[in-house]
Amino acid sequence: MTDTTDRNALGAETSPYLLQHKDNPVHWQAWSEATLAAARAQDKPILLSIGYAACHWCHVMAHESFERPDIAALMNADFVNIKVDREERPDLDAIYMHALQALGEQGGWPLTMFLTPAGEPFWGGTYFPPEPRYGRPSFPQVLAAIAKAYRDEAGTVAKHAAALKETLAKLGEPQGGDGVPLALLDQAATRLVAAIDSVHGGFGDAPKFPQVPLLETVWRGFKRLKQAAMRDAVTLTLDHVCQGGIYDHLGGGFARYSTDARWLAPHFEKMLYDNALLIELLTLAWQETRKPLYAERVAETVGWLAREMRQPGGGFSSSLDADSEHEEGKFYVWSADEIDDALAGHAPRFKQFYDVTPGGNWEGHTILNRLHHIERADEETERELVECRTILFARRAPRVRPGLDDKVLADWNGLAIAALATAGRVFDRADWLALAHDAFQFVQRDMERDGRLYHSWREGRAKNTALIDDYADMARAALALHESLGDDAYLDQARRWVATADRFYWDRDKGGYFFTASDAEALIARAKPGHDSPNPSGNGTMVGVLARLYYFTGDAAYRERAETILRVFAGEVRRNVYGFGALLNGADLLQRGVQVVVRGRRGETDTDALLTAVNSVSLPNLVLQVVAPEAALPPDHPAAVKAQVKGRATAYVCEGPVCSLPLGEPAALEADLRGR
Repeated sequence: MTDTTDRNALGAETSPYLLQHKDNPVHWQAWSEATLAAARAQDKPILLSIGYAACHWCHVMAHESFERPDIAALMNADFVNIKVDREERPDLDAIYMHALQALGEQGGWPLTMFLTPAGEPFWGGTYFPPEPRYGRPSFPQVLAAIAKAYRDEAGTVAKHAAALKETLAKLGEPQGGDGVPLALLDQAATRLVAAIDSVHGGFGDAPKFPQVPLLETVWRGFKRLKQAAMRDAVTLTLDHVCQGGIYDHLGGGFARYSTDARWLAPHFEKMLYDNALLIELLTLAWQETRKPLYAERVAETVGWLAREMRQPGGGFSSSLDADSEHEEGKFYVWSADEIDDALAGHAPRFKQFYDVTPGGNWEGHTILNRLHHIERADEETERELVECRTILFARRAPRVRPGLDDKVLADWNGLAIAALATAGRVFDRADWLALAHDAFQFVQRDMERDGRLYHSWREGRAKNTALIDDYADMARAALALHESLGDDAYLDQARRWVATADRFYWDRDKGGYFFTASDAEALIARAKPGHDSPNPSGNGTMVGVLARLYYFTGDAAYRERAETILRVFAGEVRRNVYGFGALLNGADLLQRGVQVVVRGRRGETDTDALLTAVNSVSLPNLVLQVVAPEAALPPDHPAAVKAQVKGRATAYVCEGPVCSLPLGEPAALEADLRGR
């Protein structure tokens, strides 16, 4: 075996994040068995650095430390240095982030972990400065201390590694229980709504993340309990997120999080998954409230996806960077003089509404926002502001753009496809449905081989065995397209992907899905996560997928498997509802599915009128089927024997085994659904 650890080997990689580091003087290696073998042969500890292309602090540490020859020399002398893209290898990130948290440290990126040559962590942190500051030691000090400890205190290092390995083994052993009943869902929604900031919305203080799955849990609580406070807490949050600086008011799309409690100042990176999740929640909230703001943000964000994130083959890129020209947010911020120059006589009105002042609102610059004017102005003013934004969007275009991470991830694309399919159905946008269809075909065509999904794709290369999140999110996407377009091929594909997940990821002894496949690379731990990371957990999503498959097919095995997942994680949920939004939402769907069966044909006037009525109501547990008059439903489906009335399209609304009377008028169908 040839040792390549005496040079930087990242030039052969496809990940944009890894390629950002290919010219560092650090002898970076990609994660591989060959690299681990080299560490064992040299008896050197591993310095594992995990980040992602859009990560601001990853760039800071790279500029401050990894580009400095003196610091690189320390790293190269005493360590085998491995760089990992967390989006390309979330399995590695999950393990070593958990190890960091087990050390009592707050997680974040860049993740800096020190491992034995066997890959076992023994110490770590996140960002380290080149000189001591922020109460942190300098990175050179850390390097020297770890190298000395590994060389002179082997027993202590081995003890720490063994303790962490024992902790990591528990990642595959969640605390179970009797299940997740509706009473627990109500308790969770009540606890969560109490934690929402009553002034600015969102959970807790700074920094603030949208945490869409948890907001959906509160929304579902509102739909069950009819408590207006739950609805209002969600809409308060969405109003601030939509009008804050976390939203790009010129080009559309949301940044990952806000650094302050008001939603003013983000770190500017735009991630595909955040935007997908917000499109879905805003669509659900618009159906209830009819707020023009929500419809506008959905349309603008979909426009951004189509314009800036879509690959030529139909898949969606992962993210846009926070930085351009080595400055955070430079592409997005403005000065008052720039606004005056661009807008001339319209500038005073625009500056009033978008918080533009001579001194700026962030580090001497202005982040455009409407936090002081959240409510909609009169129509004439809003039209003027639209014209102003159009002018500024064109004025911004020649600026140096943030970097695009153009790798395609199966799970994140699944989230985007489901969001586009749902929003396209609700807003009657055939072009959005086409975007969803094209992205779905991209994953099927370019990211699947012999019935197995791959997690990542870039420049014609599919890489890395899929994770359970990939199967869960793509199966969910297939079902969303099935409901929106009515093509049974999507339903069949969802069933195939679930069957593959059952074969390679299901824990046959204790239940639940492992994060990695049984035939994937063996790591030091095999996790079985139910807790949401920045995106919904695979197990939580699979509860909802299995519930829908049960409703569509009548196959009780799907329901039984979903119930098993809930039992596997029930103890974890009871201990701490935060972070289990996807699982809680799946449990709600499993127990309270609203099956709407329309006997009719898509494209015919009477059928489409009933579908318009369905799409007008906020129903998080909607399971929609359009069934031709002569087609058969599964024999134990509650609407199996229900037929058209007088030869016209007819709807039936079923909860559990009970269905409504036949509903042939759109107004009657809408009224029935609004009462549920």
